[in-house]
Amino acid sequence: MMALLLFVVFIGLIFLGMPIAFSLGLSALVYLLLLDIPLNIIPQKMYAGIDSFTLLCIPGFVLAGNLMNVGGITHRIIHFANSVIGFIRGGLGLATVGSSMVFAGISGTALAETASLGSVLIPAMKKEKYDAGFASALVASASTIGPIIPPSLPMIIVGTLTGISVGKLFVAGMIPGILIGVLLMLVVYIISVKRKYPKGQRQPFSVIGKAFLSAFWAIMMTVIILYGILGGFFTPTEAAIIAVLYSIVVGKFVYKELRFRDLPQIFISSMISTAGIMILVGLANLFGWILVSEQIPQMIAEAILTVSDNKIVVILLINLLLLFVGMFMETIAALVILFPVLLPVATSVGMDPVQFGVMMVLNLIIGLVTPPVGVCLFVASGIGEVTLGRAAKALLPFLAVELIVLFLVAYVPEITLLLPKLLN
Repeated sequence: MMALLLFVVFIGLIFLGMPIAFSLGLSALVYLLLLDIPLNIIPQKMYAGIDSFTLLCIPGFVLAGNLMNVGGITHRIIHFANSVIGFIRGGLGLATVGSSMVFAGISGTALAETASLGSVLIPAMKKEKYDAGFASALVASASTIGPIIPPSLPMIIVGTLTGISVGKLFVAGMIPGILIGVLLMLVVYIISVKRKYPKGQRQPFSVIGKAFLSAFWAIMMTVIILYGILGGFFTPTEAAIIAVLYSIVVGKFVYKELRFRDLPQIFISSMISTAGIMILVGLANLFGWILVSEQIPQMIAEAILTVSDNKIVVILLINLLLLFVGMFMETIAALVILFPVLLPVATSVGMDPVQFGVMMVLNLIIGLVTPPVGVCLFVASGIGEVTLGRAAKALLPFLAVELIVLFLVAYVPEITLLLPKLLN
């Protein structure tokens, strides 16, 4: 009965428009007060949730992404992508996906990609007579590559929760991320040909070469992070610090667009973003503790396995549950609460933990573009000055792509496990 009240209060607060973190905290507070549980459990469980060395890399990667963005990286990535594929029909749309794939190696978050790339690319596509709904939906969909291609903040959360190697999770996400990018490009091309969207001029190799050299230092950031972690030279947390130092050097002395007077505002912005993530993780851990005390994880596991113990059916049910949850709950909160619950169910039918981690992250980030809590679609439609309904309608073919990749990840283990096995 109390568990039901917990969920009613939580869902009610979400529909009232309250941020996910506060919805988790207030619903947990109501539960504790009604059962007369000492409130000192709140700071205890919040601290336990964020007391992790691995989580220390989150502020580092957030700061590095902000430094590179202010340091002139965004338009260089766009220029490089557009110089390579801009001559194809719908080239600017294709460049949007290409830019997202490169930018994913810097930001690690979908919302950062939507805001940074969308502010440049959506107006540019509208100027070239692309449909505003199409442009907004494309930027929102392409931004979901960010949490899949390393460095990925959701993957870091998964590794922290379970002890799964963050390096293996990073590598496991590369093929799915590239698959999403390639298939999105295919859909963009088909739609562009049908609607006769414009194409640019083919650029000579000299221009492409200059554009590559200009974006080279941004691409190298991802290479350094991956090589360092997988080569055993440093931990993810140490990699984040190296990424910050690298970003300052490149932004200030290579691109020469980062000014020292910009640093205080960048630090403050990064601190606010990091604090929001940490509060969310802490309150989600409190909420998760209540679920465990009410034996909700066991109930969910038993309910799924009661329907069937067939691997195909169990994975399908898990995905349907996560797709529903992702429509209403923020990715990190859902991971903290549900990953420890569903991992034993997945492994009980023979699913590899690394594969399940990538599948769950991919599943939940789809929720970032699906109403009612599709924050990336909200941001993109705002930039494109188009109604959410129009953007959601244009989203459908891109959403189909992401669902196809999701089920490939779920049912074809080698898509996620091939690269980690090669590294063993």
